[in-house]
Amino acid sequence: MIKIGDFSKLARISIRMLRHYDEIGLLIPCYVDQFTSYRFYSAEQLTTVGRIQTLKEMGFALAVIKEILLTYDDVDSLRNYLKIQLDQAREDAIAAEHRLHLLENMFNRTGDESYMQYTVTVKEIPKRYVASLRRIVPSYNDERLLWEQMGSETKALQMSMANPAYSLAMFYDEGYKESDVDVEIQVAVNGSFNDTENVRFKTVPAVTVASSVFKGGYDQLIAVNEAIASWVADNNYSFDGTMFLIYHVSPGHDPNPANWVTEVCYPVRK
Repeated sequence: MIKIGDFSKLARISIRMLRHYDEIGLLIPCYVDQFTSYRFYSAEQLTTVGRIQTLKEMGFALAVIKEILLTYDDVDSLRNYLKIQLDQAREDAIAAEHRLHLLENMFNRTGDESYMQYTVTVKEIPKRYVASLRRIVPSYNDERLLWEQMGSETKALQMSMANPAYSLAMFYDEGYKESDVDVEIQVAVNGSFNDTENVRFKTVPAVTVASSVFKGGYDQLIAVNEAIASWVADNNYSFDGTMFLIYHVSPGHDPNPANWVTEVCYPVRK
C-alpha cells in the first residue's frame, strides 16, 4: 500500500484533490486506517488516476468521469460518452472560432464610424399571420399611401394586431429607383380574415436576417446599409432575399424624427 503523500507524488495530483476525489466517490483509497484516518492507495489505482486525468483533459466533468469509470472496459459505452463529448467539443470550437472572427473584425474596423455606430446581429423573424398590401407607389416617400389604403380597407374588420406587430415595408426592386417603387407593407394580426379588394391575409415563413436597429431620421439608412454590408462580408454570409424595414416607432406613432426607431433587415444565409 502507498501512503497518500507518496501516491500524490506518483500520480502528480495534490493531496487536497485526492481527498476531494475520495469525498465524491471518484477515487476511494483502498484502505483507511481507522485510528489515524490515514489514506492508503494501491499501485493499481495509478491506472485509474491516469484515466481520470485523461478524461479531465478531454473536458469531462468529474461527475461524468465517475460514471464512465464504472463501465470503462465496455467499449460501446465508452465510445458513446466520447461521441457526445466530441460533438460538444466541435460545437464549442465553432463558437470559439466565430467569437475570434468577430473580435478580429471589430479590432480591424475600430475607427470605422459607420461600422462602430450601428450594431449588426443575426436573428430570426418568426413565422406570422399578416395583413399585406403590395403595389407600385410613385416614390419611397409615398409609402404612407399603402398604410392609408390598408387602414381604410380593413377598418370594418376591427383587426387586432399581434404583439409584436412586425409592422414592416419590403422593397422588391432590384436596385434603387427614383420613381415607381414596388413596395409591400405587412402587419402581423391575430385571428383569421378574408381578403379585401387589395389587402391579402397570409402566413409568411420565418426568415433569418442580418439586422440593425437605429433611432432617428431615415437619412441614416445609407450608413446602416453600409454597416450591414460590411458585417455580411466579414462574417461569410450572403444576401438571400428581399430587404425590409420594421417600424418600431414610425411617423404614424410620433411626428418627431428624433424619436423614430427603425430596424433594417436583410435576409441572409451562410
